[in-house]
Amino acid sequence: MRHFLMFLIFIPLGAYAQTISECIEAAERNYPLIRQYDLIGKTTQITVENIQKGWLPQISATAQATLQSDVTAWPSQMQTMMQQMGVQIEGLKKDQYRVGVDIQQTIFDGGAISSRKEVARRQAEVEAANNEVSLYSVRQRVNELFFGLLLIGDQIQLNNNLVTILTANENKLAAMYDKGTASESDYLTVKAERLATEQNGVSLQSQYSTMALLLSTFCGIEVTKPVKPDAASALSGNGQIRPELKAVNAGLSLIDAQEKAIDAALMPRLSVFASGYYGYPGYNMFEDMMRHRWSLNGMVGVRLQWNIGALYTNKNDHRKMALQRDAYNVQRDVFLFNNNMAAQQQSQEMQRYRKMMAKDDEIISLRSRVRVAAESKLEHGIIATNDLVKEIYNENNARVQKSIHEIEMLKNTYDLKITNNQ
Repeated sequence: MRHFLMFLIFIPLGAYAQTISECIEAAERNYPLIRQYDLIGKTTQITVENIQKGWLPQISATAQATLQSDVTAWPSQMQTMMQQMGVQIEGLKKDQYRVGVDIQQTIFDGGAISSRKEVARRQAEVEAANNEVSLYSVRQRVNELFFGLLLIGDQIQLNNNLVTILTANENKLAAMYDKGTASESDYLTVKAERLATEQNGVSLQSQYSTMALLLSTFCGIEVTKPVKPDAASALSGNGQIRPELKAVNAGLSLIDAQEKAIDAALMPRLSVFASGYYGYPGYNMFEDMMRHRWSLNGMVGVRLQWNIGALYTNKNDHRKMALQRDAYNVQRDVFLFNNNMAAQQQSQEMQRYRKMMAKDDEIISLRSRVRVAAESKLEHGIIATNDLVKEIYNENNARVQKSIHEIEMLKNTYDLKITNNQ
């Protein structure tokens, strides 16, 4: 009941998945990390828009009041001469004020804004690629849960078959006991084994419900009866580039964009500007020496700026980019090495299980014949009940081993599918 209630809470009604492909697709859609893609896209759009606004006129407003220890003044000889002519020169006041606006419009920036936008886009690609790497691991987790659920399902079916066989022999011994051809202990022994097997079935069913709940919750849709996949079609088609390699390529593209930005920092900047203020003194200081009044003042012009200091670090900046490129190449080599090792190991495991499965049917056939013979011997009283029970379990264990080999072979096949991104 508890598992059923949890299903109602976590699983949307009317949503089902039974194949492993459906489970993987549902899990990737359901995994919270999928929302990160939208966040990366929106953040990048905002960043690029802000960088693009570097082409808009840059406007700044200022207001200042100062008190100077000294100001520009007429030479004393000129002041004496002007006074003799009857002209009174007050000179500049030491307290000065201005309220102004400065406007600058970039005309040529050497590609700085364009390179910054490209860097922002490449950084977004790196984040998205790293996000895809994390999301790709969801497939492996679905594999573990899906094939675990398949294995438990097979165990339940085999356990039910075992109960059927034990029940049939229990009924035979009950009839033989009634006729006096079998002892009560023989009958009770088989009955106890049947009850223990049924008890094991309850445990397996609980494990199945728990595993199904975990897989359903992980996928976001209900998974009740997983379909055993076909091993032959699992590895069909050509493998695609793994997300880890996409992340490396995205990182290398980012380095290329950053190098262009470094080169752009060496280029001169050309801009036009306008500056104006209302205050005292103005640009005409001689007039302001004569009369202390506020005035409007303005200036327009063209400005060329060249940051020669960028040359100091240019060489080291490029060396740093080269080292980062080498680090990405090492990262790629390490991934390819480990991925190749994993693929080889998974291929070897598949071959091992195939060879073991080749003997499973023969072993089951022999165990079944021995069990049938033991049942016949029991009817004729020439075999002990414990020996019969032993042969029944031997046959069941052979079937269990075949199921394990088959599921493990399938799991390794799909692990290899993930490794090769097929």
